Amino acid sequence: MRLGVLDVGSNTVHLLIVDAHRGGHPNPMRSEKTELRLAEHLEAGQLTRAGAWGLVRAVARAKAAATIAGCEELLAFATSALRDADNSAAVLAQVRAETGVNLEVLSGEDEARYTFLAVRRWYGWSAGQLLVLDIGGGSLELAAGRDEDPEVALSLPLGAGRLTRQRLTDDPPPRRDVEALADDLDATLRPVAQLIRQAGPFELAVGTSKTFRSLARLAGAAPSGARLRARRTLTQVGLRQLFGFISRMAATDLANLDGVSPGRAHQLVAGALVAGAAMRALEVRELEICPWALREGVILRRLDTLGVPNPCQRPWPLTDRHPRRVVNLAQRQC
Repeated sequence: MRLGVLDVGSNTVHLLIVDAHRGGHPNPMRSEKTELRLAEHLEAGQLTRAGAWGLVRAVARAKAAATIAGCEELLAFATSALRDADNSAAVLAQVRAETGVNLEVLSGEDEARYTFLAVRRWYGWSAGQLLVLDIGGGSLELAAGRDEDPEVALSLPLGAGRLTRQRLTDDPPPRRDVEALADDLDATLRPVAQLIRQAGPFELAVGTSKTFRSLARLAGAAPSGARLRARRTLTQVGLRQLFGFISRMAATDLANLDGVSPGRAHQLVAGALVAGAAMRALEVRELEICPWALREGVILRRLDTLGVPNPCQRPWPLTDRHPRRVVNLAQRQC
């Protein structure tokens, strides 16, 4: 069957269309992005009128593209930008009324769980105990466990875009601001690392998301044009050396580097700080970079429910699963 998954994130509205069947490998057919920067349209906790209408237009375009591509189903979800908006219910109703698309707002913990599922399927059972890190525009997700559903799933408001807007407002940021944020990240992630360790020692540490892919590429990993299954890693040493270089560059110069999206260049320094702090706190020397993440997790979970009699009322989010430990750290600020 042909599925479309629509991911409304803090930076982009991303439509991914795949051909897939239960038990099979999803085959990507088409990918379209609209750079909306939805999180930058939040004012006093409310998504602005301009932001809401921009979202309506982006969702309408994505729905039209999915229809033209012959998608049998469109799985549409939103993450931290709409989670943060006090008027999200009204915005979701507006999107539904104007486009007919029912956006599901995922919790940060469900983000972590879907991403973990995708990583587990990519690496298989032989990977053993997994640790998964995902840096988005608005939040940082962490998950760990041995099964397909993680034992620990955490979400913190430590996204690269959020921290750039809140803490690194100059371009390039002065050293004092960088050092202050690094110290605060270390303090915030120290107790989080203790929670992660309760799931047991990990055997493979994995990073997903555009931020980790960009950092790995700048540190010498294979470019995106190389084969999908090419091994890509990011080491703590490589990240530390890279940071000394990028932390002194303006966003316009960062945007010219191979592997850096112009629309995300301004938040690369904050993303590198979060990555470095997480790796230090969890004593990770090397991260494998997984090409699958949240969108693939949503697709895989949906495929798991095909042909199952009397499924849950909704096949997703993962409300039918019961992780042993899901911790909500959404209010913890850096």
